[in-house]
Amino acid sequence: MIDLQIADQIATITLTRADKYNAFTEPMAMQMQEALDKCQGPEVRCIVLRGEGKAFCAGQDLEEATAPDAKPIDAIVEEHYNPIVLRLREIEKPVVAAVQGIAAGAGANLALACDIVIAAESASFLQAFSKIGLVPDTGGTWILPRLVGYAKATALMMLAERVSARDAEQMGMIYKAVPDADFEEAVQQLTHQLANMPTRGLGLTKRALNRSEDNSLENQLGVEKQLQAIAFGTRDSQEGIIAFKQKRAPLFTGE
Repeated sequence: MIDLQIADQIATITLTRADKYNAFTEPMAMQMQEALDKCQGPEVRCIVLRGEGKAFCAGQDLEEATAPDAKPIDAIVEEHYNPIVLRLREIEKPVVAAVQGIAAGAGANLALACDIVIAAESASFLQAFSKIGLVPDTGGTWILPRLVGYAKATALMMLAERVSARDAEQMGMIYKAVPDADFEEAVQQLTHQLANMPTRGLGLTKRALNRSEDNSLENQLGVEKQLQAIAFGTRDSQEGIIAFKQKRAPLFTGE
């Protein structure tokens, strides 16, 4: 249900339940967690998450969740989705969500938990939870208000309005929407660019952004000071400085 391919220092994680719009089941969630764990090593400098077929991800498979022997819903959230979101936020390398088709419910929030979201213009995002009387999960109530503001997030979650990729870009929900014909090339260019950048510096930037959500300005200035000292000591930083002085393109290795 999850395909992991690593090539050119890019890990591509693909949801492969195309016949079910890549809706999550327990085995799929466990495989997703395992795939992210396999991306921790230095051979991976960028991760891209995508869905196979016509959808990115339709969220939770409701047939599984409502089966007679189903786990309680809070256990599903705690054991399936929360660990995935924490892995996406804590892994110190860039994670790109490449969204085509619909990203709904937990699938939408899974995409928004990534660092950069690029979408085909035909893609759309839907906070579908209120349609069946549920509460947004998979980090949505934490992430979406920070992306689009409290008022807009509240309306999108309560009204369950479908948001086109172009509108999502304009409201700051995602990084970029691109024409469908250019989507694959745009994803490839973005991920290769990230994979050839100073990986540790990007990871430390991600750590700083994660901490900024709860910090005062004074505390965040301290975080920046500490992380800048770490970044300055990396090989890629020294290469970048030397390349700048020599007026040449730097050759980063991720170290």
